[in-house]
Amino acid sequence: MNVKNFVIESIDEMKNKVTWPKYASLQNSAVLVLVASLIFALVIGLIDLTFENIMTWFYDLF
Repeated sequence: MNVKNFVIESIDEMKNKVTWPKYASLQNSAVLVLVASLIFALVIGLIDLTFENIMTWFYDLF
């Protein structure tokens, strides 16, 4: 199978065989990913802040 056939078959598959989601579905997914990412970032930030405070307290003891 050469490169030309691969490209032609790939384009054909993308046009005729792939089911693309509707725009509203894409918006919902994007919002979900954004909210989940923000929550994850906040949780990691809180863990980091807590760990930093614990380590500062511990090192100040000595």
